[in-house]
Amino acid sequence: MSDLIDTLLGIEPQSPLATLRLQRHLTRTHTEESHRVLFRPETAGDVSIEERMALGTYVCALHGAQALLEHYATALANRGAVEAAAAQTRACGPTGHFPAGPLSAEDSPAPPFALAAETAATLGPRLVAAFAHAHMLVFHPRDASPAAFRPLLEAGWTTDGIVTLSQIVAFLSYQIRVVQGLGVLAGRL
Repeated sequence: MSDLIDTLLGIEPQSPLATLRLQRHLTRTHTEESHRVLFRPETAGDVSIEERMALGTYVCALHGAQALLEHYATALANRGAVEAAAAQTRACGPTGHFPAGPLSAEDSPAPPFALAAETAATLGPRLVAAFAHAHMLVFHPRDASPAAFRPLLEAGWTTDGIVTLSQIVAFLSYQIRVVQGLGVLAGRL
């Protein structure tokens, strides 16, 4: 049975890559189920489906993961603004500051999250705060702190919503790497 990753990579059922993926059946099953729960839940709860897809598009754009970006951006009403936000905030990472100690020697300044006024207005305060949170998790996770959640709360996100946003970003980091890794393997098998 085909899943999203098979579809994105064009993996044929009897191909060497399909055979390889079947050896990790539980990983494959749980990856697809995680995708379903995070992006097509039975009840959206505190994060709408549109917000989930916008966040997926934004994070994939930050990573340059075009195939996944296209998947999440399908029928996204504000796709142009989401992609503009990614272009305006793309950076290198990870960066940030470690707690005081021996790792502090590796501290580096975090990249700024700054959107053009027009982009921010189109997205609205909830998505702007969600994208700033995703930006931190992608580029400078060392800077995560209780204070980092304040802008999300001020923009109207609930605690459950913040957890969901963070889960989506974490899952996307995994999913993007799986697709990229399997894409490399596809060229070698």
